Amino acid sequence: MTIREMSASDIDAVAALEAEIFSMPWSARGFADTLYREDVLFLVACDGEKLLGYVGVYCTADEGEITNVAVVQSARRRGVGRALIGELIHALADREIFRIVLEVRASNEPAIRLYEQEGFAVVGTRKNFYEKPTEDAYVMVREPIVPTGAAAALSLQ
Repeated sequence: MTIREMSASDIDAVAALEAEIFSMPWSARGFADTLYREDVLFLVACDGEKLLGYVGVYCTADEGEITNVAVVQSARRRGVGRALIGELIHALADREIFRIVLEVRASNEPAIRLYEQEGFAVVGTRKNFYEKPTEDAYVMVREPIVPTGAAAALSLQ
């Protein structure tokens, strides 16, 4: 598996995965319109030419807001989401982003566990944030995002 910045050639596969997973997906045009903005970063995980997943974040000042995280069904529970989040944390630390925020469906227990394992904590709830179906979102934050422990030691080598 390789993780790299998303390119224009990834847009169709990313939009197809988005449509498969989310009830209110971004369109290919939505990804294309944001892909090369300086305040946006999208990473993709691939196995050869096959898309396994992606993550996107908007950056403002020293804060990043994760907008999308998706992993293809066949690659779930194989560390793809964890690898994407880990690589994103390192990329944002390099950009001097010190706080990451995201919303997650309150019922999405696997995602919540992953985010907690990656240092995020629930700091609030947004009532009826999601549509189709209507559901609350947990607001989760990780700060500071500077890698710690073993990850920090590896990044200093």
